[in-house]
Amino acid sequence: MSISEIFARFGEPAFREGEERVIRRLLEGPPIVLAVGGGAFMNPRTRALCRARAVSLWLRCALPTLIARVAGRTHRPLLAGGDPAAVLARLMAERHPVYAEADLIVDGDDASVEETMEKVLAALDAYTPPARVPVGLAHASYEVLIGAGLLDRAGAHLAPVLPQKRAIIVTDAEVGPLYAARLRAALEETGFSVAEERVAGGEESKSLATYADLAERILARGIERRTTIIALGGGVIGDLAGFVAATLLRGLPFVQIPTTLLAQVDSSVGGKTGINSRHGKNLIGAFHQPRMVLADTSLLETLPLRERRAGYAEIVKAALIGDADFFAWCEANGAEVIAGGAAAVEAIRRAVEFKAEVVAADEREENPDGGRALLNLGHTFGHAIEAECGYRDVLHGEAVAVGTGLAFLLSAELGLCPPEDAARVIGHLGAVGLPARLGDLHRPFSAEALIGHMRRDKKVRDGALTLILAEGIGKAVLRRDIPKDRVRALLIGEGARS
Repeated sequence: MSISEIFARFGEPAFREGEERVIRRLLEGPPIVLAVGGGAFMNPRTRALCRARAVSLWLRCALPTLIARVAGRTHRPLLAGGDPAAVLARLMAERHPVYAEADLIVDGDDASVEETMEKVLAALDAYTPPARVPVGLAHASYEVLIGAGLLDRAGAHLAPVLPQKRAIIVTDAEVGPLYAARLRAALEETGFSVAEERVAGGEESKSLATYADLAERILARGIERRTTIIALGGGVIGDLAGFVAATLLRGLPFVQIPTTLLAQVDSSVGGKTGINSRHGKNLIGAFHQPRMVLADTSLLETLPLRERRAGYAEIVKAALIGDADFFAWCEANGAEVIAGGAAAVEAIRRAVEFKAEVVAADEREENPDGGRALLNLGHTFGHAIEAECGYRDVLHGEAVAVGTGLAFLLSAELGLCPPEDAARVIGHLGAVGLPARLGDLHRPFSAEALIGHMRRDKKVRDGALTLILAEGIGKAVLRRDIPKDRVRALLIGEGARS
């Protein structure tokens, strides 16, 4: 039967079901170029097949072009019995936001097939699919996409995983002017209704006051439980927006679009959200997993060198916890990663894969033998340094780098790891321009004050000091009841006042 006969006898739904079966069979076979009609891509199951098994490309045309191409064609069921221009205009309004979910978009208004073909080939040659890292959890599995250009196709990536095409972008006064308009355009291209809320930049925004103000502003927009909160920014925005998403209406869908290297490899993955208290960092929070993470590596081009170095500290941390070979790779490629070369994508992918594996095994940090807590290598010292500095002047990644150096020095002094390993770690951090010793921060510290901050760490149990130390490179361990005097002696030996 012809398509028109199938429509007449069985209706469009029956035709679409058969169409889907044929497309599935073809995509399960050998490589092909498959041209499908516009109605096929409107089927969510067919779109899912295309995402999983193909590169989809939309030949986008203006209304006059489409009218000219269907003129005189009487065999198209959807154009029967109506004005072609009116019907096409209606179909475009319905379908174009869905067509925009294709991997590639090429304007197809050219006069000749050859001109369009050249544009298609150029688009395919330039296309590099993003790396996809699955985060497999019991109740909230998702993907981390890593690659260049993800921001400008955010709608295409997010539409399939979100329950509603309505979103609130949360960003700050520094990132918003750079990227918010591009993100809004990418979302609206696929039919999203988008609003935006901005907060001040910096660690000070992770406060109860900022959280309360932001929550009230978002609630005033009449959100629903399917409205998505999208965090566009670094770790501060991710933590703050994630906590807002976790708490408003008892939980809203959440997406991370991290714009710093540190956030791409660490804070955007794993579902930890929260704000700071006057008693310490991240003491008010919740576990709330995102629906997707878009780590657009091209956004790192605007980062200052100091910020890229700070982010690199978290990549090194991942290697030191459980992958000695990865640390050796970092020693060989660290400078290129920080410079933003091709090695950056590989480093981000490996760091995210490692964290995803740890998070999947211990989502809520409940493993008494370490588990997810091992990801805090360098952080107990680092958070103490940040708190003592008033969360100013020292970047989080810099504090973690110093904390990692201190953790390895203490491990060596306690006989857990060879002194050569501590020297190797500190040497690499210093070689890429990161501080690795307390004295590298060039400011006075009190050993007692730092220990006081460390005793308020979330890993403390029954008041005992708990630290992530190392039995060697790639062998992090959780140790409880670390003698306070040994920590004090280490800090004083590093130049802190008693």
